[in-house]
Amino acid sequence: MSNLKSTCLLIAIFIMPFCAVSNNNTIVNYSIEEVANGTIYVISQKSDRYTFDSARYTIFIPANTPELQSVFVHQHGCTMEGRGSATAYDVQYQAFAKKWKLAVVGADLYSAKGNCHDWRNAESGSGESLIKSLQEIGTQSGHPELAKFPWLLWGHSGGGYWALSMLRAYPERILGIFGYSPAFEPGAYPKAALKVPVMMRHAGPVGDACCWQTSLKEFHKLRSAGGYTSIAYTPYQNHNFSYVRYIAIPFFEAVMKQRLSVSAGPSYTTMRNMDSTKAWLGDTVSYNIYKAAAYPGNKLSAAWLPDSITATKWREYVITGTVIDRTPPPAPYGVQIRRRHNVTIELTWKADADIESGVSHFNIYKDNHLIGRFPNAGFYQQFDTNGDDAYPLQLPALRTDVTLLWNDRGKISVSTVNHFGLESERTTIP
Repeated sequence: MSNLKSTCLLIAIFIMPFCAVSNNNTIVNYSIEEVANGTIYVISQKSDRYTFDSARYTIFIPANTPELQSVFVHQHGCTMEGRGSATAYDVQYQAFAKKWKLAVVGADLYSAKGNCHDWRNAESGSGESLIKSLQEIGTQSGHPELAKFPWLLWGHSGGGYWALSMLRAYPERILGIFGYSPAFEPGAYPKAALKVPVMMRHAGPVGDACCWQTSLKEFHKLRSAGGYTSIAYTPYQNHNFSYVRYIAIPFFEAVMKQRLSVSAGPSYTTMRNMDSTKAWLGDTVSYNIYKAAAYPGNKLSAAWLPDSITATKWREYVITGTVIDRTPPPAPYGVQIRRRHNVTIELTWKADADIESGVSHFNIYKDNHLIGRFPNAGFYQQFDTNGDDAYPLQLPALRTDVTLLWNDRGKISVSTVNHFGLESERTTIP
């Protein structure tokens, strides 16, 4: 143990601001970063209790959120280690977190020899390491209740298997699960798993040869037993290509509306059952949707959906491969100017991303005339459809210079544009 303490001390001095060693030979390291919309904590740990080499969790906690109510865990797939941290820097998921008072967890699980085969099962230590990390970050962040909150689990490929494995091991702690082409088959589930809403997406035998059967088998296994389970087939996509967040986020929102307690504080750890009177069913062949009580066929072969809104979006997603955002993003706020000299002002602002479709860019107006765009070209932030990873992670400050003569009385305003081209209201400088 003395060697571990020496190692930990060196790491703490030269790399991380805090380090601790537990009694079970677990080395834990931390770092903290302030970002525009909150705080990001990074925790790394190693333990001889785990079958994999190490775990790193990058955790976003939204600003001005004294009470959290749940944890969203975004788990990467096989061979994608090191990319999990992108989720914590994703402004769309940060907006999702702000609205629902969530901690956002981007997980990275490392194994030099066995890849995801060493961490894909909850019993490998990947379940324990998540809980331990939430306990540690809860202490560091002033949210000691963090480890007790229920989970929203999202997993791609091997990470989708991991999420189903967690359903088998911790059903009483899970609010809902979204599986993006889950791989492998986790075996039998306890009865409590049937109360957890699950949606799995696949691209069929052509586009998803490695994993499509997992979605079918696990769907039928859970649904035939009465589970709240849905399946979404997107035939024109593939294993590593799908706009899954456009259906996963509304699915999670519908689940939280029904399952989260209406009171604050520790009672959030007690989840409510889904409201069966609000459920809809989707025909997996015709894609027609029905209120559950009115479904004309075998209900236990239909895709279960939490409400009519989710059912409508599910139908759009399985037909088109995406869900179109039809509402504008929130307007920027905190808009200010500072005169730099007689010709130029510095314009700054703050903004929350559109929960449905993120931020493409910002438009800058003088009176009613478009005079600028931020950034000048490209996107403020986007995501790849493979791991659902945001990029770039390091975003530019919302600041730009605008030409405005000292005696020009024109009104400067800023708007947000989402990835479906919808524009917010313009926020004018007071």
